Order: sequence, then C-alpha cells, then structure tokens
Amino acid sequence: MDTANHHLLVQTRRLRRQRRIRKRLAGTPERPRLAVFRSSKHIYAQVIDDRAGKTLVQASTVDPEVKAEVAYGGNKAAAAVVGRVVAARAKAAGLGKICFDRRSYKYHGRVEALAAAAREAGLDF
Repeated sequence: MDTANHHLLVQTRRLRRQRRIRKRLAGTPERPRLAVFRSSKHIYAQVIDDRAGKTLVQASTVDPEVKAEVAYGGNKAAAAVVGRVVAARAKAAGLGKICFDRRSYKYHGRVEALAAAAREAGLDF
C-alpha cells in the first residue's frame, strides 16, 4: 500500500469515529458540548451550543493566559492548564453541566488530562 492510499484510509477511519461519536452528542443551551481538538503542538477546547451554532467559551495553548503558564503546548501538563481555564471561563459564563466531545481521539493522554482538569475545576460531565 502506498502512502497516499494509507493516508486516505487513516483519514476515513478518523472521520468515521468522529461521526459515530457526534451522532450521540449535541450541545444544547442547558448542556453545551465541550469539543477538543488536538494537534501535535497545541490543544484547543471549545464549549459549543449546537442549537444556536455558537461557541460560548474557548481556551487553547495559543491563548496568552495559557501560554504564560506552559512552555510547550503539546503535553499533558498544557492540556490540564487548558482544561482548568476552559472550566473557569465556562463557570464564569454560568455553565455547569456539559457533554464531552473527544472527537476521534482516544480518551487517553492529553484528552484525558484536559477532561480531568475540567472536572476538578467544577464542570459536570
């Protein structure tokens, strides 16, 4: 198998996993969705109300507030800081209950660290 076909296969599987998870999750005004995106160098988290199609709060390792705390955005320590910050911003916006959207990522490593930090900071999911 050449690399182009392999890349297509991997991408197709990733999108299938993502759709499988998203068909069960929908962010409502009462319980918005905490969506996580993970790149090799950064991690991003958004709390989204899908009915209105709006991002209510967000945090990432490219935010100045988070960047001041972490030296590198691609590790579990940075993910935990992003989890705490997004939880604090969500609480300030009056949000307490959310549903967690891990996309196509395993609940492991940085995704798990972000979720655990958000739970510790007071988000219920």
